[in-house]
Amino acid sequence: MTVVAVHGIWNRQSGVTPAEAAELLAVRWSDKLAAGYRDAGLTDPAPRLATAYYAHLLDDQSQGADDLETLTPAEQAWAWEWMLQAGVPAEAAQGPVTYPLQEGLDWLARHWDPGARTVGRIMTALLREVYVYLTRPGVRDRCRQIVMDAIDATGARVVVAHSLGSVVAYEALCAHPDRKIDLLLTLGSPLGLTGAVFDSLVPEPVDGRGVRPGGVGRWVNIADPGDLVALPAELGGRFPVDLHDTAHLGKVDFHTLGGYLSSGLTAAALHPYS
Repeated sequence: MTVVAVHGIWNRQSGVTPAEAAELLAVRWSDKLAAGYRDAGLTDPAPRLATAYYAHLLDDQSQGADDLETLTPAEQAWAWEWMLQAGVPAEAAQGPVTYPLQEGLDWLARHWDPGARTVGRIMTALLREVYVYLTRPGVRDRCRQIVMDAIDATGARVVVAHSLGSVVAYEALCAHPDRKIDLLLTLGSPLGLTGAVFDSLVPEPVDGRGVRPGGVGRWVNIADPGDLVALPAELGGRFPVDLHDTAHLGKVDFHTLGGYLSSGLTAAALHPYS
């Protein structure tokens, strides 16, 4: 069995072609998935991974500095939506824009395991890459097509989508209900994040609920409760997911795809289809 893996933020591979980048990531993540199978006590070999690589389309602007001051006004507004859903008190949003952002970042650093620097890098990377994807129609279409091309080229009927990749894969599969996918496995997904993501989805949510991709047989969503990208918990109850599960990845791997693939929960979700 081949599984198409759709990557998330922080996956730009420099100095190689997109095809080479896809292969590099597939090799890297295959070792992690094998570890996940062992963690689940499974003796079967892990399935082959094929990466849908689109990071090269999120231009250099999305790969820039991680300082709060470098965010555009629109990105700053999205940052506050994200911070509020992460638990930052609403009263912290008063005052000049960049000041409360830093105050909110400090609050998160005090209440979450990662340090302020890590939180800032996650937030700026997420906001920049999500903003590029959601506000540039040409980029959005090409990213979605890369996912479908990977599915068609491999004949895969299982899609694992992480972080921003869960947004790309969701929209791609919604646009192609004729493609039959046995399992959609979303990991560390921000699909339910209002303001920045949920309200910008295509197709548009109806009465506060996102639709289910027509060709998907089963949808499983896994998130670490300490994952600052996977907000709100359980996608906010806004999607018809068949199963939500909670992984505990630790302080280092709380949002990496490698961390999720190394979890026995991921292996357990994939195993019935291998």
